[in-house]
Amino acid sequence: MDIRYSVNPRDFKRYTTEETRKEFLIQDLFQPDKVQVTYSHVDRMVVFGCMPVKKTVSLDKGIDVWGNFGTDFILERREIGIFNVGDPGVITADGVKYKLGNRDCLYITMGTKKVTFKSDKESKPAKFYMVSAPAHKPCKTTLLTLKDAKKVPCGAMETANDRVINQFIHPDVLETCQLSMGMTALKPGSVWNTLPCHTHERRMEVYFYFDVPKDNVVFHFMGQPQETRHIVMHNEEAVIGPSWSIHAGAGTSNYTFIWAMGGENKAFTDMDNIDNKDLK
Repeated sequence: MDIRYSVNPRDFKRYTTEETRKEFLIQDLFQPDKVQVTYSHVDRMVVFGCMPVKKTVSLDKGIDVWGNFGTDFILERREIGIFNVGDPGVITADGVKYKLGNRDCLYITMGTKKVTFKSDKESKPAKFYMVSAPAHKPCKTTLLTLKDAKKVPCGAMETANDRVINQFIHPDVLETCQLSMGMTALKPGSVWNTLPCHTHERRMEVYFYFDVPKDNVVFHFMGQPQETRHIVMHNEEAVIGPSWSIHAGAGTSNYTFIWAMGGENKAFTDMDNIDNKDLK
């Protein structure tokens, strides 16, 4: 397990490119028949990646659960949201099987003891991207397809940010404790994923970029509004966004990204917008 501690924004001003990437960038999420785990002390959010190829893989594979979580099983005091960004596969949660195609999402409630992953075909593996947040009560494990998501069109072609926000794990769609997740797809010709830039003091956020075409990149901007920095990101990489940091990106092509939030509340509009003229 890769453990990331909280970063003070005053210290962050002095970070080198290497230090910034080491603290916030999450790479190599999908390794054959393994579970990759990054534990962030920012709101205690945990990012998982699993690509089952030849085997059925358990969520806790290779993890010292008691040593890292202080519980008997990972979801004893946690909830988790899972997106499949690969080919079809199956998630089994406490004996119940859920079939996930590309862009399907599964919310699994706190108290679920056993979670496993399997691909339909070894030659075309599923890729399960997951984010987990602490939870205080059980909710309902729910499978959501793209048609189930609440769709919020945003932006315009003229400002290169024409996109659709698909809200999956969201208060308007289903009940959770604190986790919110969704998927935003940019239309061809659009490259900016979030305008205006903003922070939200009561929540952190993780971005996972995928569908980034070969030889293209996304410049992810972070830092305090008047002390911005950037991380160059490639396909299927994630980045941690503390509450004090903006989180916006521009790609050399259009792409798709999954956002996940956890913290004090689930109010999607609880944010502090920053005018472009005030960014530095």
